[in-house]
Amino acid sequence: MAAPDSRPIVAVVTGASRGAGRGIAQALGGRGATVYVTGRSRAASDSPYGGTVAETAALVDEAGGRGIPVVVDHGDDEAVRDLFETVRRAHGRLDILVNNAAKLVGMTLPGGFWQKPLDTADLITVGLRSHYVASYHAAPLLIANGRGLIANTGHYGAVSYYHGAAYGAQKAGADKMAADMARELRPHGIAAVSIWMGPLDTERARAYLASLPPRDRPAQKRESPLFTGRVIDALYASGDLMALSGRALIGAELGALLGVTDVDGSAPRSLRHVLGGPPEPHPSLLA
Repeated sequence: MAAPDSRPIVAVVTGASRGAGRGIAQALGGRGATVYVTGRSRAASDSPYGGTVAETAALVDEAGGRGIPVVVDHGDDEAVRDLFETVRRAHGRLDILVNNAAKLVGMTLPGGFWQKPLDTADLITVGLRSHYVASYHAAPLLIANGRGLIANTGHYGAVSYYHGAAYGAQKAGADKMAADMARELRPHGIAAVSIWMGPLDTERARAYLASLPPRDRPAQKRESPLFTGRVIDALYASGDLMALSGRALIGAELGALLGVTDVDGSAPRSLRHVLGGPPEPHPSLLA
């Protein structure tokens, strides 16, 4: 994966110790990208689901890229500023920012929002505000590059009930944030999108499914965490990048448009007709 001037892509993937972020970073590494891998996990014991930024960076290396692990708490604005200052000093530019960091607390617990832990709302801090802060510091580096992409990892929960009020607010907010940022970045040739992922085969998902009675476990095939990374790579290289900027896009549909399959060659299925789809952007966002 090379930039228009043949330099390797420089990317930052937040929340990449495990899960979707790990797969996205690994997929970009498979195209030769230099990927800054961020997250809070220094040791596998830091999370019940395992994974560290160093492990993900090693997977990026194995895939053919260059992985750079950076331990960052995305609730710490100064730490985020320092991350992008490191990127600036090393490269003077940035090609792709993937906003994926999210603090997930109590999402799958039963009951209403008032019955779940109050820190379930932390998802709106590390998961929405953190997207804004990372984009704030990334924008000057993307503009310096003359071409770039901000991709927020999204979900159907933006328009349907899924995991409760905090989750829906975060996903809907990330979509609108991408739309408004795209409007302001368009004169600089920088795109911003939200990419809705389907059910993922992640460490967290496997643990949750294993906790369910066998009869309650969904039978549908789950997307590889690498699929969204493949889609982001193809979108950045696509001549349709700016035409699609500002939109919330279903990853399965975007993959079909760009000819991207999952790692096993399968085509993930859109859940638009089950959970709903992104609304059409207002014309003012596309001007």
